[in-house]
Parts: sequence; C-alpha cells; structure tokens
Amino acid sequence: MIAWINRYTEEQAPVRYVMEATGVYHESLAYYLSDQNLESSIVLPNKISNYFRTLDEKSVTDKTASAAICQFGLERKLEVWKKPKRIFKTLKQLTRERDQLISERTLLKNQLHAEQAEAEPSEDSIIRMKARIALINKQETEIRSELAAAIKKDPEVTGQVNNIVSIPGIGKLTAAIILAETNGFDLIRNKRQLVSYSGLDVRVKDSGTSVKSKPRISKKGNRHLRKAMHMPALTAISSDQRAKAVFIRLVSKHGIKMKAVVAVQRKLLELVYTIWKTGKPYDREYLQKENSTGL
Repeated sequence: MIAWINRYTEEQAPVRYVMEATGVYHESLAYYLSDQNLESSIVLPNKISNYFRTLDEKSVTDKTASAAICQFGLERKLEVWKKPKRIFKTLKQLTRERDQLISERTLLKNQLHAEQAEAEPSEDSIIRMKARIALINKQETEIRSELAAAIKKDPEVTGQVNNIVSIPGIGKLTAAIILAETNGFDLIRNKRQLVSYSGLDVRVKDSGTSVKSKPRISKKGNRHLRKAMHMPALTAISSDQRAKAVFIRLVSKHGIKMKAVVAVQRKLLELVYTIWKTGKPYDREYLQKENSTGL
C-alpha cells in the first residue's frame, strides 16, 4: 500500500493516512504506520457517517466510502494519531478473552441443564461439560489476576482506576473494560462523543405525521462498552441513593424502567470520563446535580 501511494505522490508532499475506527481491523494498520514513522489519523465511525450523509452519494460502496474518508481528511484539521500505551491493548486482549469465556460458559451451563433434564441423561456428557466449565472458571480467574497485575505495573493507570472504582456500581473489571475499549479515552474529546461511541445515545425518528417512533438508543457504537455498563447501572440504582433518585424520577416521568436504566448507564460512563480527565475521585453530589438538569 505504501509503495502504491508513493508512486502517486509528489516527493515533497506530506502524506497523512486517514482511517475509520473499525474495531480491531484498523489497529494493525495504525500500528504498522506508526512503526514506519508515518502519520495517520483515526476518526470515529459516527463522524464519517455524518459527513457521508452531506455528500451527493446515492450508494455506499468501498470506493465511495474511501473517497469520503479521503475528502474528510483533506477538509478537516485532524490530530495525528499516537500509539496508545501498551497497557490499554493488553487490557483489551484480556477483557475480550474473558468475555468470550463467559459466553462459552453460559452456553455450556445451558447445555448441561438441558442434558440433566433429559429422561435418560448421558453421565459421560455431563462429566465432560462439568470439566469444561471448571476449566473456564480456572481460566477466568487467571485472566482476572493478569488484569490486576497489568494495572498494578502502571502507577498512573492504577491511580486512575482507584479513582474510577469510587463510583457506586463500578468495579475494577468494569473500569478495565472501559479503559480498554476507549484506549484510555484516546479519541474522545467530550461526553457527547463518548456516548455516541458507546451507542448509548438516543435516536428519535419523527418525520411529519407518517413516521413517528419511540426514542431508542442507537446501539451503533461499541457493544462491549454497552454490555459493561449494564450491571454497574443496576448495582448503582440498588445501592446508591443518588442513582436511585435519578432512576425513580425518570420512571415516574415516562414509565419505562429500561429507558431509565440506560440513562443511568450513560451518566455513569460520562462520570468515568470526567474522573479520568480530572484525575479526581467520585463527587457524591454529581448525580444529584445532573438530576436537576435532566438526563
């Protein structure tokens, strides 16, 4: 790719490689370019999508999408991407491996339950499934230990994680997932971007009198972030009076419990971002202040 680009580039012309953040797929290229001392910029997908809608394009293909990203890079003053600290890549590898193990364990437990409910269950199958579940439990424990060790090696991240876990409902695993999936909020510049990146932003479809639907979260962002915020929100609602007050107010307003839970998820995620940026622990009046401004 670099050789091909060099053939069409004037010798003195500066080159910047612009790419969309597409999970693991863009990372290999970004790391390679960085190792070659070449400049690159990584743009959040929602920014490219919004920009593409302003162009006079009737269809989305690899060719039109590439042209749009190129034009976007020419028109905007983008920041040069810098390789994030190694710890965030380590955290992402470990947390995603753990997530896969948990999914496999859930599937195995369901299969085990079904087998045990059979009229004539296979004892050998039951033994093998229990053995696989035990192995997953062991590996999950190992991953948790590796996560703790990785965080402990970095004093700055250790301090930030200690601040983050002061938030009601947020534990070290959740903190690790958030930092892993955002690369320490590397591409995030404000709360609105963070909410959009996580897919917890609300989308309203309301056009004239023919098209009208209930507001829903977009779910277009990082599913790992959304999944990570669900249980912390429920824990905060049950254990923290301020989060509970926010939940009750929203349920009384529109009567939809899940919508209120998502709002708490969103505010907790924003709070993690605020704490990361300020380097200060949780302010117990935060949710109360936000409650007065609306969610």
